[in-house]
Amino acid sequence: MLFRRSLCTQAAARRRRRIQWPVKQVTKSNYSEALAEIKACILNSDYVAVSFQKTGGHSAPWHKILPIDTAETAYFKAKHAAERFQILQFAVCPFSVKASKLIAHPYNFHLFPRDELKVGMPSYSFSCQSSYLTAMAQEGFDFNACIYNGISYLSKAQELATNVQTGHLSPSSCTVQSSSAHSVADSLFTERIRSRVKNWIRACKDSNKTEDALISSLRKLISGSEVYGSRPSLNIDVCSERQVKLALETLKEFVDVVPLQLPKKGAGVQAVRAVLTSSQEDKNLLEKELQDMEQEQRERVLGFREEIGPFEKMNNMPAAISYLERRFSGSIDMDISSQDTDNVNIHGHNVLRVCHLFVKLCSILKISPEVPEDGQSHLSASLQRHSNIFNPCSSNSRDPIEDDVRIWTGKSRTVSIDNLVFLWGFKSGISARSLKDLLCDSHDVFSEEFDVRMVDRTCAVVVFWTPGFAECFLRITDAGEIISTKLTGLISEGLKAAGYETYRRVCEPGLWKSDLADCLDQAMETEILSGAIKSQQEQPVIDWNNDEMINLNDL
Repeated sequence: MLFRRSLCTQAAARRRRRIQWPVKQVTKSNYSEALAEIKACILNSDYVAVSFQKTGGHSAPWHKILPIDTAETAYFKAKHAAERFQILQFAVCPFSVKASKLIAHPYNFHLFPRDELKVGMPSYSFSCQSSYLTAMAQEGFDFNACIYNGISYLSKAQELATNVQTGHLSPSSCTVQSSSAHSVADSLFTERIRSRVKNWIRACKDSNKTEDALISSLRKLISGSEVYGSRPSLNIDVCSERQVKLALETLKEFVDVVPLQLPKKGAGVQAVRAVLTSSQEDKNLLEKELQDMEQEQRERVLGFREEIGPFEKMNNMPAAISYLERRFSGSIDMDISSQDTDNVNIHGHNVLRVCHLFVKLCSILKISPEVPEDGQSHLSASLQRHSNIFNPCSSNSRDPIEDDVRIWTGKSRTVSIDNLVFLWGFKSGISARSLKDLLCDSHDVFSEEFDVRMVDRTCAVVVFWTPGFAECFLRITDAGEIISTKLTGLISEGLKAAGYETYRRVCEPGLWKSDLADCLDQAMETEILSGAIKSQQEQPVIDWNNDEMINLNDL
C-alpha cells in the first residue's frame, strides 16, 4: 500500500522531509530555458559533478564489476547495464571553489524516452528492478511527472534515421578537407561539375537580362536550374561518399555558391545542392538561415542529448563517486544559485554531495581546488596527480585506459589473468573453504599458495600465486588425468575448468544468464579455433583482494 500511494504526485509531495539544498528540477516544460542556463554555468565553472538514477543495476551477482575484471570485461558489464536499464533522472552540477566557498549550480533532469516526433521510431523498452523502483518511490520520486513530462531524446542512429525520414537538408561545412590523390575518374567527375556549375551561374546571370521568356526557360531547363526559396539552385547527383567529397571540394571554388546535402531514403546522400546567392550579404543571410534551421532540428531531435554536448569539450576532472551514503563532518560554506521554481527541493541532492565530498577530500589531502583566473584549463600539479585521465570521445578504447584494476580497501595483490582459473560444475551450496580443502594436496599445482573465491553460487575462481600453475592445471583437466580420489570425484560429478579467455568471451558477446556456469558452458560449446591465433602481447594484470570477492553466505 505504501508503494502504491507513493507513486502519485500528492504522496510524493507529502513525503518531503526537512528543507534541503535547492536543486532545479528540469522537465520538458522548462528544458529549453534550463539548457541555456546550464551551458553558461558550465563555461563559467571550474568543475562539473554528475549523478544519475537508473531503473536497475545488475540482475546477477557476477554481472557486477568484480576485482577479477580487467578494464575490457568491466566495460562490457557497464555497457550491458547501460543498455538494459533506463536513466530516469540525471543531475548535473557545475561548481567552483573560491575563497573556501563552494559555488554550485545544481540541475536535475527528468528523462523518459518517447517518439515525440511521430516518425515511426521503434518502441522503447528497458528493464526495471522492483528494489530500485521501491527505493525511488520511498524517496518521493514522482513517476507521474517523469513519464508524462520527462525529457525525451534520440540516439545517434535514431537521429540519422529521423533526418532521412523527414528529408532534412544538411548544410555542408565550408572546411572540407582536400581529398587524397585524384584518379582519372575523379578528375573527369570534378571537371564535369566545374563546367556545369559555370554554365549554370552564367545562365542565371544572363536570365536577368531582357530576353524572350521561352529562351530563358529553355536555358534554365538545359542547365538543370531549380529554385531553393527565392534563390536559384542546382542539384548534383552523387553515387558515393567519395563523390560527395569531390563535389563539395569543387563547389568551394565558387564564392557565391552555398552547398547543401540532400539525404536519401535509408542512409547516405542523394545529391549535393548548390544554391546561388546574389552577394556576400545574401550568402551570409542564407548561411544564418541554415544554421537556425539546423539548430531547430537538433533541438527537436536530440532532446536531452543536447545537454551532454558541452561535456565533450571539457577538460578531464577528478573522478567523482557514483553514489554517497554517508554524511560528512566539518562545515563547508556552500553558495547555491537561486532557483525560480516551486519544486526545487525534491531530487538530485547526490550531485551536491559529490561536490561537497570533492572539497572535503581536497581539504584532507591539503590540495587547493581553486583554479587561477588566468589558467582555467589547467589543474594544479598536486590535483593533477589525483585525477583520472579519461577521454570519453576517444575512438581508441586502449588509449587512456589502463588494464589494471585497483582495489582501495584492504590489502591488495597484483595477479596476472594467466594465473586465474574458473571452476564450475561442483555441488550446489559448496563453500569456497570446502572447495579449497578438496583441492589442497590433490596435485603438485596445489602444493604452493593458491586462493579460492566464489564468483556466484555456481562458479568459483582459483588464483595461483605461482606462475605457470594455472596453465598446468588446465592442461591436466583437459587431458582427464587422474589426480586424486577427491578431485576425481569432483570431475566425475561434472567439475569443469576454463581460463580467463573463456570468461572474456562470456562478457564480450553478452551471454548474460543469471548463472555464470551456464554462460561458461555455452562459451565453451561455441568456441571455435580458440587457440589458433594468440596475441603475444603482455597480458593485463589485476589486483586481487580477498575482502572484495563475494562470500557465499552473503548471497
